[in-house]
Formats: sequence, structure tokens, C-alpha cells
Amino acid sequence: MAVTAPTTSVRPAPSLDRGDWRTTLFNRVAVGVLIALALLWLVPLAWAVDTAIKPEAETTVVPLTWVPKAPTLDAFRQVINAGDLLHWYVNSAVTAILITATTVLVASMAAFALSRRSFRGHNLLFWFILAGIMVPIQALIVPLFREFNSVGLVNTYWAVILPQIPTPIAVFVFKQFFDGIPHELEDAAVVDGASRFRIYWRIWMPLSRPAISAVAIFTFVWAWNFFLWPFIVLTGTRVMTIPVGLATVQSAYGIHYAQIMASAILGGLPLLVVFLLFQRRIVEGIAGTGLKY
Repeated sequence: MAVTAPTTSVRPAPSLDRGDWRTTLFNRVAVGVLIALALLWLVPLAWAVDTAIKPEAETTVVPLTWVPKAPTLDAFRQVINAGDLLHWYVNSAVTAILITATTVLVASMAAFALSRRSFRGHNLLFWFILAGIMVPIQALIVPLFREFNSVGLVNTYWAVILPQIPTPIAVFVFKQFFDGIPHELEDAAVVDGASRFRIYWRIWMPLSRPAISAVAIFTFVWAWNFFLWPFIVLTGTRVMTIPVGLATVQSAYGIHYAQIMASAILGGLPLLVVFLLFQRRIVEGIAGTGLKY
């Protein structure tokens, strides 16, 4: 009796149709464009670092060169020695953290009231808050300065912190996020006897982590880099923030490009460290709120 081996049929490998090829081609082109844009974005940063490590005489040589002939850190040493850098960092960190925490708290409470409470003039109040986005800070400098000077808060942390807490865009982001949370959660909490503040603090805020991350990140960056108002309201060296302090150092030594670039790098370095530590939260916050910056 002959035994025949079972035959196996070999199926041809599935071929990509025209739509799959188009998708693959589009993805590759998109990745190539993103890489090109990323490299283009890095050129100014690379040029700043390159200029900061050059001797001052070499920064104005024509034609300009990328590779320094004699790399040096003298520009960083001069900036650090000319100012009180440690105190400026501490001042910026204190003011930025307090502004961020208070802005998140105030904006989220206002958004919760606008999103979950109905009262007369509800929509009018919301649009009035949004109208604040169209008011530039430059238009408020004179009345703000006169107000803080009249109560003796000029040259203090409070003069920097208080005007930056009201942020209409933060209220808008929180309200848009709160509007998407199901009402059934609030109804169930009310049936269980929870107060409005407990609903806000124990239910709404934990569910709003993407919105909190987005608002906190952008508020912190804005508060850290804000220059105009702190420059006007702070006069003492010991209370200056890092942008104001570095500006006074620059004015002391004139237009020296290596020191200017070194100052910019020293001022932005903490933000780079924050981004590297919390980049996942930053991406999740932007994706969760659809906020562009």
C-alpha cells in the first residue's frame, strides 16, 4: 500500500494594491518633510551654541564660519560673573510655579462654573472672558503699574505674579474639556450627596489631566520667558527674574554677540530640561486638548 505525502499549496504573497502604495509613499514623504523641518528648526539653536563658544573677535569675522578656531567658554563665565544668576533662577522658578499653580486653580474653577452651572448672563460672561484674549498686555502696563505702585507692591514677587494669573485662554481650554465630560457622572455624585466643590475636586480635576498638563506647561513657559512687565516692575537686582537679569547684564557689556548667545542659552536651558523630563506629559496634553502653541 503506497503512502502519499500530503500536498501543501503555496499561496502567493499578498501584493500591495495601489491604495497601500499611496499610503506608504505619503508616510515616507511626510517623515522626510518632518525630518527636514526639524533640522531647519535646529539651525538657529546650533548657531547660537556655535556663537556662544567662539571668542568675541571671531563672532564678527566675515565670512562667517561654523567651526570655531579656538572654542572657549569665556562668554558663559563673563555672563555668570557679571550677574546674580542663581538668585535669578530661583526668582523665575518661584514666580513661574506660583503663577502656574494659581492659574490652573482659578481657570479650572471658573470653567467648571461656566460649564456646569446655569445662571443669568452665563454666555455673556463667557464671551466677556474670551474678549480678554484680544487685549494686549502693552495696553495695560500703565494702569497696572500705577495700581501696584499705589499699594506698594512694586519690586516684589506679587507684582509679577498677580497680573499673570487671569488667563482667558486657560478658561477656554478647561471649559471646552469640561463640556465633554458626561453629565451622568455629576448626577451620580449629587445623588450620593457630594457637594459642588467635591465634584469639581474629586471627579472633574482627575479626569482633566490632559487639560491640566497643557495649561500648566504653556503657562509655565510663558511665565518663565515673560520679559516686558517684570522688566518694568522689578528694579532690585535680588528680585529680578532670569530674562530681566540677563537683559541688565547684556546692557552692561554692550553688543557682544558671544555673551548675548550665552545669555539666551542660560535662560532657556531650564525649559529644555523641563521638556526632556515631561515630554510625554507635554505630548499627551497637546493631543488631549487640541491646543496649538
